[in-house]
Amino acid sequence: MPMTTISLRLEESDAALIKEYAAMKRMSVSDLIRQTLLDRIAAEVDLHSYKKAVEQYRGGQEIYTHQEVGERWRR
Repeated sequence: MPMTTISLRLEESDAALIKEYAAMKRMSVSDLIRQTLLDRIAAEVDLHSYKKAVEQYRGGQEIYTHQEVGERWRR
């Protein structure tokens, strides 16, 4: 997969903290930042999905359990 580079400007103290944390986790700074950002995005997407599901539940829309969905899928 092709890779690209994104630059990030940081205060020296922030950069030092990130480098120390990456070393503590035995990761490169690039891997640490990538994984942390992707985890954050995934968490926000999950939260958005949860809020939408709660709105649908409270709005009186028909809902199904995981088991019910599986049973309907097998039909």
